[in-house]
Amino acid sequence: MKLPPFKTEQWMNIYENDAVYNLTDTCVSPLTFRQLTAMDPGDRLHDLKLDYGVIPGNEALRKCILSLYQTGTIDDITLADGCLHANELIMNTLLESGDQVLTFSPGYQQFSDVPRSLGCEVTEIKLHEETGWQPELEDISAAFASHRFRLVILNMPNNPTGSMLNETILQALLQYAERCGSYILCDEVYRDPQFPSIADLYPLGISTSSLSKLFSLAGLRLGWIKGPRKLIDKINERRDYSMISTGPLRDTLALIALENKDQLLCRSRSRIKEDQAVIEQWLKTDPRMSIQMPVSGTVGFLKYDAPINSEDLARDLLRDTGVFFVPGSCFDCDYHLRLTFTAEPETLRRGLQLLSGYLIAMSHPCQT
Repeated sequence: MKLPPFKTEQWMNIYENDAVYNLTDTCVSPLTFRQLTAMDPGDRLHDLKLDYGVIPGNEALRKCILSLYQTGTIDDITLADGCLHANELIMNTLLESGDQVLTFSPGYQQFSDVPRSLGCEVTEIKLHEETGWQPELEDISAAFASHRFRLVILNMPNNPTGSMLNETILQALLQYAERCGSYILCDEVYRDPQFPSIADLYPLGISTSSLSKLFSLAGLRLGWIKGPRKLIDKINERRDYSMISTGPLRDTLALIALENKDQLLCRSRSRIKEDQAVIEQWLKTDPRMSIQMPVSGTVGFLKYDAPINSEDLARDLLRDTGVFFVPGSCFDCDYHLRLTFTAEPETLRRGLQLLSGYLIAMSHPCQT
């Protein structure tokens, strides 16, 4: 099982610690341990027995996770070490060499390269910026006409574009998948629970998510899978080889968070709304920039008009100004930067000003 370097993660590993103005962090203002534990009115942590705990996950926690969905029982849910691991568990459980997989581009590299590493044939359908990062229905139809997909992989909201499939395209995709008997894995780590989940819309729909983004708790590494019971049972068997359980400490901290989900979601929605307002005002001042503003989630894909590729721009901008972006090249879509709605508004405002100033200076170099 050979995998290429994960371009987005490697970029952040190398450069993120040098950021002064981090405009590409996908997690909303992470909570401190003190802030999280202050939400617990009891004393559950101090007397917690640190054994393996309930192997598929604490039942009270799974009930809280179930409240983020419209259907199912706690037996349709199992836990993982973050959403990335949840996705991997599903792919490793469902896929074998020779299987056919459908996904979309630009998208998260895991969705194409992990299936390829398992020997699968991967079809990538292009998302088009001019239509709000939507695919063409004709491309979906043609793909299903010539393939029998074992698994369709979505990411809604999408990373890096922030887009969600519109109702017409989503319904068409569900119909094609149902005729083919395809599972649909949807990474919903950026999903606000006020939007529907694939696990509620489609019998073979599998939702993955975590506490990392809107719940501001990436450091807990607590993710989950909601899907068909038979598949969850198979995944639980596979988990015995890789993690056994998430353990009582993480489960209890996650339970505290989800018992206070309305407070945490309100906090994140407020930050996203503030940052989007800052970006919209800035866009009026710089005609070289454009973005398809997402309706939900913490990510968007900023397009710029300048004669410099995104990798050079992101690297030079960080070196000279401290402004940090993930370049579009990490998603095989150049002349874009991944921009997020998670920073303190003043940090975002200053970082965007520095980006504009940098491009102005680059286009009008000093004459000597």
